[in-house]
This record gives sequence, C-alpha cells and structure tokens, in this order.
Amino acid sequence: MKKIILAGAAFALAAAAFSQEARGPWTLEECISWAQEHNISVRQAGLAVRQAEVELNTSQNSRLPDLNASAGENFSFGRGLTYENTYANTNTTSTSFSIGSSVPVFNGMRIKHQILQDRLNLEAASADLEKMRDDIRLAVAQAYYQTLYNKEILGIAMRQVEIDSLQLDRLIDIEKAGKASQAEVAQQKAALGNSRLSATQARINLQVALLDLSQLLELPSPEGFDTVDFTPSDPDFMLPSPEMVYADALGYRPAILAGETRLKAIDENLAVAKSYFYPSLSLSGGVGTNYYTTSGINNGSFADQMKNNFSQYIGINLSIPIFNKFSIRNSVRSVELSRLNQELELENTRKSLYKEIQQAYYNAEAAARRFESSSAALASAKESYDLMEAKYQSGKANITEYLQARSTWLEAQSNLSQARYEYLYQAGLLEFYRTPSRH
Repeated sequence: MKKIILAGAAFALAAAAFSQEARGPWTLEECISWAQEHNISVRQAGLAVRQAEVELNTSQNSRLPDLNASAGENFSFGRGLTYENTYANTNTTSTSFSIGSSVPVFNGMRIKHQILQDRLNLEAASADLEKMRDDIRLAVAQAYYQTLYNKEILGIAMRQVEIDSLQLDRLIDIEKAGKASQAEVAQQKAALGNSRLSATQARINLQVALLDLSQLLELPSPEGFDTVDFTPSDPDFMLPSPEMVYADALGYRPAILAGETRLKAIDENLAVAKSYFYPSLSLSGGVGTNYYTTSGINNGSFADQMKNNFSQYIGINLSIPIFNKFSIRNSVRSVELSRLNQELELENTRKSLYKEIQQAYYNAEAAARRFESSSAALASAKESYDLMEAKYQSGKANITEYLQARSTWLEAQSNLSQARYEYLYQAGLLEFYRTPSRH
C-alpha cells in the first residue's frame, strides 16, 4: 500500500512538472493570476467573504416571522385527584399538538442597524480579499523581477566563461610558440575557474529565485517552471511625488477602504447596543389541541377530543428594560472603546501607507541615481577593458592588469542590471499604489 501511495505521489508530481513544461515560460500577469487563484491566504480571505454573506443573510431574514410546531406525550401514574374531587389510583396520558408563530414589531430599530452593520462587514471583508490579492501581486512581481535579474547575471557570467575559454586557448597556443609563460597560462586558467564558479553561483541563484516564485504560486514543484525572457528598456525616471501618490492611494487602497468601512460598521454596532435601552414589542399567535385518556373513565374518542379541545391564541408581548445590572450601559461603552481603537487602527494604516509610498519613492530615486552612475561606470569600464585587452594582445600589459580590467567591467554590468530592475520594481510599486485594485 505504501508503494502505491509513493508511486501515485511521484506520478502526480511528474504530471504537474509535465504540465508546467508543456505550458511554456510564464509571463508576469500569468504568474499573478495563478497566484491569486491558488494562494491559500487568498482563498481563506474568500471564505471570510462568504461567511460575511451568510451573516448578512441571517440578519436580513430576522425580520420574517418564525414558525414552530410541537408535539408532546405525558404519562401520569399513581394516586391523584379525580374529577369527583376524590383521590384514586389512576393512569393518565395526555397528547398535545401546537403550532405557533411570532414576529417582532419594534425593538429599537435593532434589526435595521444589524443589517447595515453586516452589510458593511461584508464590504470590509471584500476589501480584505482585495488587499490579500494586492499583497500577492506585489510579492509575485518582486520575485518575478528577481528571476529576471538573476537570468541577466547568469547571461553575463556565461559570456565571461566563453571569453575566458577563448583567451585560455589563445594563451596555450602562444605558450607553445614560446611567446607566453606558464604563469600567464596558469593565471588564465584560474580566471576561467573563477568565471565558471561565478556562472555556477549565478545558476544556483536563478534556481532559488524560480523556487521562491513557484512556491508563491503554490506549484507542487519548480521542475519545468520558467519565466518569459525579456530585456527591459532603460527607464525614463519620471516619478510622481509621494504626496500625489498618497492622495490617489487613499481612494483606492483596500486596506484604507476596509478600515473606513469597519469604522462605519462599528457606528451601526453602537446603534444596535443602544437599541436594548428601548422597549421591545412582538406579536405572537398559534393553534393547538389535546387528547387525554384516564384509566376507568371514558374520555371520548381521539377524533372528538382533537376537535373539541382545539384552541387558538394571539398575543402582544411588551418587554420594558428597567434594570439589567448595567449590562446594556457597559455594552455601549465597550462598543465606544472599540470605535476609538478602530480610529487609531485606521490612522496607523494611513501612516503605514504613506511610509511605504515614501520608501518606494526614495528607493526609486536612489535606484535611478545608481543606474545613471552605473551607466557611466559601465561605459568607462568597457572602454578601459577594450584598451587593456588591446594592450594585452600586443604584449604591452600583463595578464594581471587585463584580469583587473575585466573584473571591473563585469562588476559594472552587474551593478547596472541591479539598478535597472530595482528602479523598475520601485517605480511600478508607486504606480500600483495610485491605481485601483484589479483581480
């Protein structure tokens, strides 16, 4: 049995890997869409919305009259008082049937406010769901850009391995001709080894980035999973101010909308708590009948008794709260404290949002400056490398100088790629804050 289970699990993983490979590389939007559909936290938030819908339906239906039926059977044994006002040992049975209904007439507008509160709670739960989707969108986008950056670094490392391999072949040929020393060949072999090590580390970093992204997507395995390759264009460095982004974000961000909606829901909850100070009035009515049997006495047939004992009732019930050990007063105070706490929560959410926008703005600005500096540094490093390579080829520079120029050039390429992807993510984050949420 254990072997069957293991074989089934292996088959499921293989099928998942095959379906991912057959699907081909994933775009960013495909990753986001898949994550929003399959992420466990998003699905839990969806269940919270459904729960809020059930609670709203319950409060809406509380306006309807109830209807209840009952049936009872009682047995009495031993000595008891008879209809002749004497005591005797008798056995008595009684059967009763009834059906009744009641409907609230007035309860301090409690039902109305409860419905409004549950409707607002549903809106808040829906906003929480949108926030969870947005959080997943940001996490997936960040992980996706990380894979693109690692791919570019791997490409740089692989190109360097190719350059160093060609350079080693050239040195070996020159050494055979007696124009290069063994030390130079050894240094080049070491340089090639370092390039291969860098390429291996870059490949590992890419695999880890793909693993992180696949886990965000709740994929069973990263095998066969890959992202679409593309080289982003250079950014234009046009950033909106943090104040402008924040002003737009206040009207769009689900966390803000959820907090504001919950504040309104607490106002309705306060009205519900105060409604218990008012009298409540309800209307009730019903019908019923009974059947009796007493040993030694002819009580009549079942049909006759059911007909003769048939009764109806209608009533109005008024309940006036006079003293309830201050429970209603304390319930109102508790809700008022909850409202103050929610106001603080909302203020904290707004401040946190502004801090996030400020951080994204200054991170984007810093990335833009690093990009400009890295662009200039790359141009200088490339020029220096080309000159040093020419000098090295003509024997006017030693291999150490050549390798140093090459290392500087590689580092400049890496810095430029990092600055580019960092700016693209942070600038995209600012745009995300100022646009409405989307599925």
